[in-house]
Amino acid sequence: MKTDNILIRILNENEIPAALALAWKVFCIYESCDYAPEGTEEFRRCLKDDAYLAGIQYYGAFDEEKLVGLLGIRKEKRHICFFFVDGEYHRRGIGRKLFLRLREDYPKQTITLNSSPYGLPFYKALGFTATDEEQTVHGIRFTPMIFEPQDEKNA
Repeated sequence: MKTDNILIRILNENEIPAALALAWKVFCIYESCDYAPEGTEEFRRCLKDDAYLAGIQYYGAFDEEKLVGLLGIRKEKRHICFFFVDGEYHRRGIGRKLFLRLREDYPKQTITLNSSPYGLPFYKALGFTATDEEQTVHGIRFTPMIFEPQDEKNA
């Protein structure tokens, strides 16, 4: 499957439900096995919680018209809260392309995220480092991580 023609762009408001549906699909296949039922239910709840979802900017990866990846960031905190790529498109550079597009908008800024066990190797490959040990909150397992620009830290 070629991914040369993948388009990365900011999603508009009416594309967000499809992005959240993709997040749920990928979570259920690749991540929920690492969580207790409480964690899976907590993630599902977040996807429907307007207060939790407020203020997130979404980037989408498209294969023609099909949404195949998303990255959601809380702009004011520079914290990634959603980062998912459809399983059919894993290991094709789409996650990296999403992150590089995000870095265009946040070129000198520190970015944080809470990595699931499944995502840890990917985030390390992008240059994130753990800031603490794995934690579990409301059944969600995560490792807090940070990405700091190489040249100008905390700019």
